[in-house]
Amino acid sequence: MIPLYLSWFLRFHGIAEEFFLACTLMEGNAEYEFRRLLPAFILSAFLLFQSPVGAATDQSDVQALGVLYSSLNYPQQLSGWKSNGGDPCAESWKGISCAGSSVISIQISGLGLSGTMGYLLSNLFSLRKLDFSNNVIHDSIPYQLPPNLTYLNLANNNLSGNLPYSISTMISLSYLNTSHNSLATSVGDIFADHGGLSVLDLSFNNFSGDLPISFSSLSNLSTLYLQNNQLTGPVNILVNLPLTNLNIGYNHFSGWIPREFSLITNLITVGNSFENGPAPPPPPYTRPPPGRSRNSSEAPSTPGGSDRHSPSDQESNQKGLTAGTIVGIVVGSVFVALCAALILTFCVWRSWKAKKEKQANTENSLGSLSAPTSTVANKEIHEQRVKNVSPIKPLPAEKLINERLHVKNGSLKRPKTPITATFYTVASLQTATNSFSQECLIGEGSLGRVYRAEFPNGKILAVKKIDSAALSLQEEDNFLEAVSNMSRLRHPNIITLLGYCAEHGQRLLVYEYVGNGTLHDLLHFADNESKMLPWNARVRIALGTARALEYLHEVCLPSVVHRNFKSANILLDEELNPHLSDCGLAALTPSTERQVSTQMVGSFGYSAPEFAMSGVYTVKSDVYSFGVVMLELLTGRKPLDSSRIRSEQSLVRWATPQLHDIDALAKMVDPALNGMYPAKSLSRFADIIALCVQPEPEFRPPMSEVVQALVRLLQRASAMKRRSSDESGFAYKISESEAADFSF
Repeated sequence: MIPLYLSWFLRFHGIAEEFFLACTLMEGNAEYEFRRLLPAFILSAFLLFQSPVGAATDQSDVQALGVLYSSLNYPQQLSGWKSNGGDPCAESWKGISCAGSSVISIQISGLGLSGTMGYLLSNLFSLRKLDFSNNVIHDSIPYQLPPNLTYLNLANNNLSGNLPYSISTMISLSYLNTSHNSLATSVGDIFADHGGLSVLDLSFNNFSGDLPISFSSLSNLSTLYLQNNQLTGPVNILVNLPLTNLNIGYNHFSGWIPREFSLITNLITVGNSFENGPAPPPPPYTRPPPGRSRNSSEAPSTPGGSDRHSPSDQESNQKGLTAGTIVGIVVGSVFVALCAALILTFCVWRSWKAKKEKQANTENSLGSLSAPTSTVANKEIHEQRVKNVSPIKPLPAEKLINERLHVKNGSLKRPKTPITATFYTVASLQTATNSFSQECLIGEGSLGRVYRAEFPNGKILAVKKIDSAALSLQEEDNFLEAVSNMSRLRHPNIITLLGYCAEHGQRLLVYEYVGNGTLHDLLHFADNESKMLPWNARVRIALGTARALEYLHEVCLPSVVHRNFKSANILLDEELNPHLSDCGLAALTPSTERQVSTQMVGSFGYSAPEFAMSGVYTVKSDVYSFGVVMLELLTGRKPLDSSRIRSEQSLVRWATPQLHDIDALAKMVDPALNGMYPAKSLSRFADIIALCVQPEPEFRPPMSEVVQALVRLLQRASAMKRRSSDESGFAYKISESEAADFSF
């Protein structure tokens, strides 16, 4: 047993190490940083000694560390770690430092760890330092990271993908190092609120594109390493940063090396496409504003700023005016007069020629009036010519403006089919979302954030702001084509794409707004009984989403594969009707290789076995994901829940063997239903699930058969309700639209 005073000392030493590490990053702002960090240091030390050493670790931290441990393949190097339960702070897990009951530091560098970083790091709300450097961790950086980090080191791993957009909200970062990985695409404009960042190392990756504009906001940045990437464009955006260490070598930067870089102590710029020599100086003389004297306008000011001239200067100016200047004026005037004469002659000739042609056309028209057969022939010829030309429908003015914008920018391809969605400007969407403020944020996904937008006419819509870092160059070019395809999806159970924006490098999608939350939130985070889903509502939700997938798979030509079907993408209206979102967005998601590595970001537990193993994703993979959502509706459990015992963490693995066992099935049902469900309906619901989640894709049914099975289930439930009234223990209401559905 560690003595009490020794345990206190070890924990205090961890906090002190954090404090002095931050101090080493101060550079020229030492006094300011010291004053900023000292109160936090004293407070942390006070809380440390006030809290009991044996206090139980916060359960959200324990859960996050358990998922991390399993994602790293249960390494023996992490002594003391557990995949389920435990007390990291009291049990001294390797690399873990705590303050009270909260984990504030994870340092597991250089241990040869493999596997991935998991998906629950964002639960570590109090974490300040995260160091995974010098391991062999693969996959992508999780989309959600601990929000309050000050130090993040992921260097020297096998990470792929890109920098997650959630870094933009980690405003406390002072150190960020992702060097020596395989990160790609553009860096992303995610540093606008990182004025405290002092060290940024993105070197030895595959980043491309220009430097993001938000780099100019890094007002405290002293060290920037960008070497050995594929970055392009100028580097002038770095001019005003307080850099003492800058390495931009071996990229594809162009233009001139700014003169201000000469003030940087440690500067490396080799291996780029910079112009030879320093940047050209600004023009030495610009024309003064009107209203000044002739002398001051004809002669530039002296370096000292004086406009006075000596008599000899004035005489030389007068001689120059009477000799060279006058000759030049005369020659120029003659030349201008000749040009004016030629232009006048040309205009007269064109006018005479046009008059003759008009007269000839009039004579031809008068002659054709006396020959009706000729008129008919001419009309037929004209119609034949029209038929031979592909029809082009006139576009609204806003679309014409948009088309010109696409051609001018040269970054977007014209869609093969017309876009039926409305074009919105960036300015109008900024106004409607209060400049994309946090108050308007209603969701976040792998491609970006979703905001509630209220327009001047009172209409409320949802705007998905796509993160530029989430799109490769090829995918950016396909943006309009994807918008065109998505805008043509029309189904009552699918969120309609109403508009889009492709302006100033921004990519945004505008959808209809459904404001009653997601199925995921209603199943797993409902805080009162009024929001609990009754059994009949669950079956109707399953039927509505099944119809949405049936439409995508079997009605659309070519078929549309959703690829990210989950309960968080099912929105519910006030009548609990389901509306499937993100339909057609697969065209904008990363390539297959990156999809395999990212595991569809937030779709852990929903992915079909064939996708997880080989990256193959078909309509049958959507069917599997639909079966997982039906399991959520049946059990009220999450697809992957590390808070449960190990045998029950995976919903599919735990539930599948019990779906045909009536007694076991009754125990699996969501306790929130309080037994208010018909046993036969439950059994048939489970039969449909068993078909959908079969491991072999070829044995899963098409969605049309799933729809028919759910309709029959509702028909039988309705008939049973009429026979047994309330004996079954629940009330079942069938809407007129559902009654119409029963006809097929």
